[in-house]
Amino acid sequence: MKKLQIKTGDTVVVISGKDKGKQGKVTATEPKKERVFVEGVNVVKRHTKPSQANPQGGIITKEAGIHVSNVMILDPETKTASRIKKVKQADGSYVRATVKSGAELK
Repeated sequence: MKKLQIKTGDTVVVISGKDKGKQGKVTATEPKKERVFVEGVNVVKRHTKPSQANPQGGIITKEAGIHVSNVMILDPETKTASRIKKVKQADGSYVRATVKSGAELK
């Protein structure tokens, strides 16, 4: 299982695929499948049968996963896509930062 450098809550840019250029916030991650769920990106329609939870049934729209290699973190300073690097702090801990501007990510 590969450790993902993109975390829940990060703002990302889609760099390839049908939604190329779209931006959104990561709502969930699946490290085992190397996928992230981005709000407003890769929206699919699901036809559901009536059930107790959803007595009406019908068509539900939701976000599907997108492979982590197809997204890049949005640099907060330059507002462009950037890679991520680890920067060592004075106390010995590491924090994520963008490669383009060096801005630290939460």
